[in-house]
Amino acid sequence: MGNIFSTASAGKETRYRPVIGVVMCENTVDENPALTVHEKYLDAIFNADALPVCLPHELAAREGAIDQILRGLDGIFLTGSPSNIEPHQYGEEGVEELADPGRDRLSLQLIRATLDKKIPLFAACRGLQELVVATGGSLHRKVQEVPGYMDHREDTSLPHDNQYDLVHPVHIEPGGLLSELLPDYQQFQVNSLHGQGANRLGEALTVEARAPDNLVEAVSVRNHPFALGVQWHPEWHSLTDPVSRQLFNAFIAACRKGHQARSVREE
Repeated sequence: MGNIFSTASAGKETRYRPVIGVVMCENTVDENPALTVHEKYLDAIFNADALPVCLPHELAAREGAIDQILRGLDGIFLTGSPSNIEPHQYGEEGVEELADPGRDRLSLQLIRATLDKKIPLFAACRGLQELVVATGGSLHRKVQEVPGYMDHREDTSLPHDNQYDLVHPVHIEPGGLLSELLPDYQQFQVNSLHGQGANRLGEALTVEARAPDNLVEAVSVRNHPFALGVQWHPEWHSLTDPVSRQLFNAFIAACRKGHQARSVREE
């Protein structure tokens, strides 16, 4: 039986497009509960020659659903979001005003299953924070209030597009995944639109880049074919920004390689 995502057309086989699961956010549309994802994230996946599939939060509540859905996916993309992870997820007290508990449940379960199955994973902004929490780490709830750190939030007085302007450099740690993916860079400029950030990392994570104030800006998972989280928004201008383009291309290449390896094992 052929794969429903096969790229064969009129008897002609083209390069396989990996199928990427994309997490969504809880929202309200016309006073109805809804799950949404910004088109910029889907466009970045399409532009890297892959196919995005949106994942509903209910997967986390259905026994065996995540394992089943992962059998049909080649990678996972964790998007940014206006919401923040609830503090009880990383062992702290308090109430998070911008909470999305459905996304918390899905993302944390999804990350752990994805890492266990060695499926490629790419995480942006909130996604990096989810990766930190899912691997046993903790977060700064308000980075701008922590002594020694600058304010990493966007300037909301600016027009929307200008809020994504490149505002500070990140410095790549030598010898890691990011230095391998970006051999021509020791540092580069990024956008910055987050109030929370990585605090303590679990043993599974390696620091890949830092901001000038030493805040962690990228992490990878040890002993994994491709699991990378970045604190900025690489989906913004992913076709024209050279760093973003290289990161998405590397992610999709890892997904394609993983798909090919599974296909060989199943033959």
